[in-house]
Amino acid sequence: MSENDGIRKRAQSVTRAEEIQAVEQKARKNQPDKPCHKPRDSLFSWNSGFDNFTGFVNWGFLLLSIGGIRLLLENFIKYGIRVDPIQWFYILTGQDESGSEHPSIVLILYSVVPVVLCLLTEKGLAVEIIPTAPGMLIHVINLLVLILLPMVIIHIKDAFSLVGASCVTTLYSVLFLKLWSYVQVNMWCRVARLNQKGSLRRQSLSYNNLTQSIKNSNDSKSTNEDAHKSKETYVQYPDNLTLRDLYYFLCAPTLCYELNFPRTDRIRKRFLAKRIFEVLVGTQIILCVIQQWMIPSVKNSLIPFSNMDFTKASERLLKLAIPNHLAWLCMFYIMFHSWLNLLGEILHFADRSFYNDWWNANNIDVFWRNWNLPVHRWALRHLYLPMVELGYSKYTAGVTVFFISAFFHEYMVSVPLKTYKIWAFMGMMGQIPLSHISKYMERSYGPRFGNLVVWSSIIIGQPLCIMMYYHDYIVVHYGESLLEDYSHV
Repeated sequence: MSENDGIRKRAQSVTRAEEIQAVEQKARKNQPDKPCHKPRDSLFSWNSGFDNFTGFVNWGFLLLSIGGIRLLLENFIKYGIRVDPIQWFYILTGQDESGSEHPSIVLILYSVVPVVLCLLTEKGLAVEIIPTAPGMLIHVINLLVLILLPMVIIHIKDAFSLVGASCVTTLYSVLFLKLWSYVQVNMWCRVARLNQKGSLRRQSLSYNNLTQSIKNSNDSKSTNEDAHKSKETYVQYPDNLTLRDLYYFLCAPTLCYELNFPRTDRIRKRFLAKRIFEVLVGTQIILCVIQQWMIPSVKNSLIPFSNMDFTKASERLLKLAIPNHLAWLCMFYIMFHSWLNLLGEILHFADRSFYNDWWNANNIDVFWRNWNLPVHRWALRHLYLPMVELGYSKYTAGVTVFFISAFFHEYMVSVPLKTYKIWAFMGMMGQIPLSHISKYMERSYGPRFGNLVVWSSIIIGQPLCIMMYYHDYIVVHYGESLLEDYSHV
């Protein structure tokens, strides 16, 4: 018997069984005892096909809200009101209550220097005053100085506050990535121009001749209007090399430079007002959660973590996980939805895709591709794909992307703390093996368990990193004696 005959007979058997079942159900329905039972699965069984758990979702949110309110009341009773908006001004500017220096603001203003130097170098390369090799060397040195300068200044100057230094390192990191993209895109444009025949002037003449020939054709009127409109609308290299164009890109909610960004026609005032309100209120919520909830939990975790008391340290870790995760979720919404949409609306920037549904990610790779699209697009466009085109394997390119990401995570934590450890770096590099674990869970037990691995890494990993850095910060800057003082409190 052939395989097709076997399949045909099995299909006939299934059909026959369904017919018999239908006849039996019809016969049972006609019985005088009025039967009310039929073959069916319980709703919690996988085979039931039931998937509407909205009530359980509402129950979960209500239960979390009640638990959060209870913890909030406990925090107020134990520590009182710790929120002090005035302190945030001193912390942000790097000024203490009796000081007069604002080093964070000075470094922020200094960021104009590498920007202007980058633009002048690009102008020199465009008109061939600066040769290609020296020009690219200037760019490399400029970018290295840009990223290393905050490390040196913050390390040698004591007036920096933690939050002020964090703002500086974040700004300089974003500026580094943006200028990298700006330099690379202009390099692509120069290469494309050199590959064309003739100089830039001959290209312009060729364009005019082409336009003139189009005018003389039968459909010259409509075609010339389209060509003229295209010429006026789209900026061509090197006309993009202006300070206005560069600073538009630096302010735009993207890390990837283009000569012609998609633009909107108008500013929606109601939409803009909502985003401004969300930024103002959401930022205050985050600051209140940090001052009122997270700081006491971090301080209370110092001694158990230092003594390697696993039980108490785990309890402190789980206690810190709740406010930290709440602050992280608020930060995500404020940063990637409210703030970036606010910038996009003001600047008429039309591409508002800043995140995808990372909360449904079934493995770590999907999470990192979806939760921060500006960084993902930059890494894909300016690092991953160029490495693959140069002949490197996809795995090597992927590891390099994680390495660069790990460096900047460590940079934005260790430099403000002046505590040069590798916990953030190792946490990011640890995403590579964690990716394999999440994919294994997804393949073996289904997408739901892969998603649980993703959420667990987010909820537990961040507070663990915070506790480790706080412990090392106290030891490095205040010594072991302070741990003994805390232990007696």
